[in-house]
Amino acid sequence: MCPSNTTVTREDRQQAARAGSAFIFLAFRCDRPATPAVRCCLDRLHEVVLGRAEHLSARSEKLATGVRFALEVDDVWMSAAHAVLRRVLGSWSIEDAGSKNGTLVNGQRISRAVLHDGDLIEVGHTFLLFRSSLPAPPEARGVVWSSELRAAVPGFLTMLPELGSELSRVEATAGSSVPIVVRGETGTGKEVVAAAVHALSGRAGPFVAVNCGALAPNLVESELFGYRKGAFSGAAEDRTGLVRTADRGTLFLDEVGDLPLPAQAALLRVLQESEVLPVGGTRPVKVDIRLVAATHRDLQAMAAQDRFRPDLLARLDGLTVDLPPLRERLVDLGLLTAALLRRHCGRNAGAVMISYDAARALFVYPWPANVRELERCLQAAVVLAAGGVVEPVHLARAVAAVLDAPRVPPHDDALLLALPEPERRQRDALLAVLRECGGNVTAAAKALGKARVQVQRWMKRYRIDRQAFRR
Repeated sequence: MCPSNTTVTREDRQQAARAGSAFIFLAFRCDRPATPAVRCCLDRLHEVVLGRAEHLSARSEKLATGVRFALEVDDVWMSAAHAVLRRVLGSWSIEDAGSKNGTLVNGQRISRAVLHDGDLIEVGHTFLLFRSSLPAPPEARGVVWSSELRAAVPGFLTMLPELGSELSRVEATAGSSVPIVVRGETGTGKEVVAAAVHALSGRAGPFVAVNCGALAPNLVESELFGYRKGAFSGAAEDRTGLVRTADRGTLFLDEVGDLPLPAQAALLRVLQESEVLPVGGTRPVKVDIRLVAATHRDLQAMAAQDRFRPDLLARLDGLTVDLPPLRERLVDLGLLTAALLRRHCGRNAGAVMISYDAARALFVYPWPANVRELERCLQAAVVLAAGGVVEPVHLARAVAAVLDAPRVPPHDDALLLALPEPERRQRDALLAVLRECGGNVTAAAKALGKARVQVQRWMKRYRIDRQAFRR
């Protein structure tokens, strides 16, 4: 393992969080999706060797030039000495070590390449991800196996150091009455976190989930706060309402930003006075609830635009947790796949195999609906594969289609190793524009506000082939 400090001071933690750390993740294995993931901090390493062995192992040794880390994988498609990562002038590069099946970066075979944040490395049937700068506390340094991790929030295991710290804060406050706001896109697991908070809280009452966006505008208050018989046409009997149903338990308000302003005012009273006034009622009813709210919206911006009550926001904002979209936590793709296979395949999960091309599609697809979409995709793919290997044809059409999209050329150029950082950023920006323009140099020049001849000079200097972007 990488050496670590025995004493971690507050200054150490703050400095590490500001600077960020480089990591390499063993994220996915096609033949064994349930295999534990591995995370290694690169801050104190000089070299990382990737190769084949009889058993999955990770070890480090001190050399005259620095510390070398060896990650050995029982992958028959890998060579004994497959590839080497090296730190060069503050940046990391990867070099194929004469492997039989080659080394790929972002789907392209390379002999040598400069690594950039988020690069996908393929060796044999094993997928690794390089992250150049992740916020991480000092205790996150070293080698971490997913099998050694404890999920701070039940059902939510992650290899991302910062997300792990966020979830530890959730666990620490679960037993209190502090309200929690969970922010994230649809399908990122907001309700999973809310349900975990309730489970960890030990509260005797139920967990009541309410989708605020699904409530009819004219029925929001009666649904949430209940009503008395005769309060309005059709009110033939007293109704308790969802808030009182959650008494002594946890009320989860999903998409709380969709609540209309009148309902926000009533909810504020509930939080301030711990009581509910049913529609048509004259006497408030005491209630004891723990509130967890979720949203994909910016509540601060909504409050500034008078679309969300600032006083309610102040009451809600005890602890805010941000859940990243799946496309930003691909290092967890193997963990998530293993968990979802266990959920839907039970004891047969260990026998499921995913082909090399299908696995690449899982990494390349942007997952707009996040983990929820991944679950549906895998569930259908396993059924369609009928006990065989999951191939691209078994995946959802949109997922499989990414394999036919043009790929960005890798940084397979020894010249790039000597480029200063401003020029590397310039090259990355040019690649992004060319991707958007389908390799059209004139359109790329217009988008960049540069002369066409200048863009051509840059392409020649950075050895970029526009044909790779042709649609």
